[in-house]
Amino acid sequence: MSGREGGKKKPLKQPKKQAKEMDEEDKAFKQRQKEEQKKLEELKAKAAGKGPLATGPQRYPVLPYTDI
Repeated sequence: MSGREGGKKKPLKQPKKQAKEMDEEDKAFKQRQKEEQKKLEELKAKAAGKGPLATGPQRYPVLPYTDI
């Protein structure tokens, strides 16, 4: 075996992607995504200030049975 045959082969270079032009629909879609992301971050920040949500049923201490 010669030097490079047994080793890891280099991947072929991929051609660079052409920057496609954005039409109005793409611009509107990107804008909507940014707005939704911003709303989501605001809600996360708002929720982080509060305690945990309902963590299951409330458990009350068991009182000893007394005969009246």
